[in-house]
Amino acid sequence: MAAEGGGKEMNEIKTQFTTREGVYKLLTHSEYSRPNRVPFNSQGSNPVKVSFVNVNDQSGNGDRICFNVGRELYFYIYKGVRKAADLSKPIDKRIYKGTQPTCHDFNPLTATAESVSLLVGFSAGQVQLIDPIKKETSKLFNEERLIDKSRVTCVRWVPGSESLFLVAHSSGNMYLYNVENTCGTTAPHYQLLKQGENYAVHTCKSKSARNPLLRWTVGEGALNEFAFSPDGKFLACASQDGFLRVFGFDAAELHGTMKSYFGGLLCVCWSPDGRYIVAGGEDDLVTVWSFSDCRVIARGHGHKSWVSVVAFDHCTTSVEDGDPPAEFSGSDEDFHEQIHFGAGRDRANSSQSRLSKRNSTDSRPVSVTYRFGSVGQDTQLCLWDLTEDILFPHLPLSRTRTHTNVMSATSPPATGQNTSTVSISTTNPSGTNGKDNVSNSSSTGNPANSLSSTLPRSNSLPHSSNPAGGSTPNSHTGSSSNNSSSSTTTTATTTTTTTKGNSIIDSSFIATGVSKFATLSLHESRKERHEKDHKRNHSMGHISSKSSDKLNQLSSSRTAKADAVKTLGTTLCPRMEEVPLLEPLVCKKIAHERLTVLIFLEDCLVTACQEGFVCTWARPGKVGLLSSQNNPANSPSGTVV
Repeated sequence: MAAEGGGKEMNEIKTQFTTREGVYKLLTHSEYSRPNRVPFNSQGSNPVKVSFVNVNDQSGNGDRICFNVGRELYFYIYKGVRKAADLSKPIDKRIYKGTQPTCHDFNPLTATAESVSLLVGFSAGQVQLIDPIKKETSKLFNEERLIDKSRVTCVRWVPGSESLFLVAHSSGNMYLYNVENTCGTTAPHYQLLKQGENYAVHTCKSKSARNPLLRWTVGEGALNEFAFSPDGKFLACASQDGFLRVFGFDAAELHGTMKSYFGGLLCVCWSPDGRYIVAGGEDDLVTVWSFSDCRVIARGHGHKSWVSVVAFDHCTTSVEDGDPPAEFSGSDEDFHEQIHFGAGRDRANSSQSRLSKRNSTDSRPVSVTYRFGSVGQDTQLCLWDLTEDILFPHLPLSRTRTHTNVMSATSPPATGQNTSTVSISTTNPSGTNGKDNVSNSSSTGNPANSLSSTLPRSNSLPHSSNPAGGSTPNSHTGSSSNNSSSSTTTTATTTTTTTKGNSIIDSSFIATGVSKFATLSLHESRKERHEKDHKRNHSMGHISSKSSDKLNQLSSSRTAKADAVKTLGTTLCPRMEEVPLLEPLVCKKIAHERLTVLIFLEDCLVTACQEGFVCTWARPGKVGLLSSQNNPANSPSGTVV
């Protein structure tokens, strides 16, 4: 299972691992990196990211890969489990001066063997649209940095669109662009279009069409990542203020929110059917959130440092019941490639209603397994299974978890809650995680313990079975105030409005209909924070870079800390003993440097670390005849556990 050996074996890098499907093997001959294969000195650089696209050429080599390493951007043919392309001959290579690429995204709708549209975001705030096949630089957006001067954290094409794309910045703003529009020679003027709890959407006030079409201001501090739902109708945003916010994209309505246990949220992804969202971040946890119930249904504890990427495995995820299956569109990284060849965004209505029907207890699926993975700055890969015993728990347990805040507000707290309160306040200064103290101190009277006899497949641990020495070595004392418990429990209200018909993308073109004007401050004047005392065993170059320091200062103002105390124990952020705790199926150290990429493909899964090595792991049974001929008696020599 996830148990680790001691001493030398604990630090050994694994080259294969076993799950119930079989053995996953690292294919050393399929590795992509810079042409000289020299490990990149990652101090102070932006995370290595990887993007894929299929250009549908006739040769059978339709997959293309793009990855950034430091100031460099590479574009190759990707051959999956077969031998990698000749690294000395990239299709395209670019070296940038004065700024570094931070993220990128292909448009699968327009990709052909002769042309692909690749968006690249940069550390100074610009976004470039390039065609690495034609080797043309078509356009540069935010060139003068008049729209936003902060680092681009995430860029994505809007699903189903050939021209619209969304860009998130470390300022906490997102901008909607149209590739056909210019960015203008002056700073844009905005007027308020929609406002809600901790977010606002502005349209660009201009006589002629210009970028950006819209500006979203979301939460406080950086907006670290966003992800579109498989049907393209919803947008999940993971922010440095620790909040996951899920919006109806066209109407800009807030569907629901969730708060991290503490610290910022760094990554987010959707299940292939759009029913669940997984987020990870600075609390070292992966958190599973139900889209229909707008609540946390499980947490996973396996990482020893920040979680940098979460992703669903659409090939291992299965839902079997009497109804027609939901339209799976793949994992978050590659759902674009499948959804757009169908009927696009319009087909989602039937799928969405079917999902809401299947979410009810009357049509409970016979067998449900969601597989997702996570990688972190602890250099570990974790795989997790989310099974029906977590998704559809027994009624008494479900009632307890759903109405926790109501119970604790109306009746005296249970013994377990008392104990955990004392445990948090007295043991946190010792440098252990607050979440472990909560897990270890709860009493056997808590109904969540009934999970232990029914969770063989999902490896879900009832909180009391966590070993007493299970505390992670990290010190989170810098944010220990998030763990303090408050005697009064505040009930969180979740706005569930899905307005149909009034798409704000359409209305943004009619600026005259909006009478209110507003400019939102970007919270630049907040008090500087002390650097979080979060110890790790690995170098974290980009954390100490100037832009990240500024983000850290923004994200932990006193208000944020006060809010964290209020949300702990509510539906926004349940206590550790109030939701099931998942244990990873697999938890392996697979790199020397922090991991920044995890993508699930049909034949393999792809990881990348900050040294610039992009690794391909063959799925069980997918190591073809070709690779065995290349390496006659050479199966990878790693440790199998």
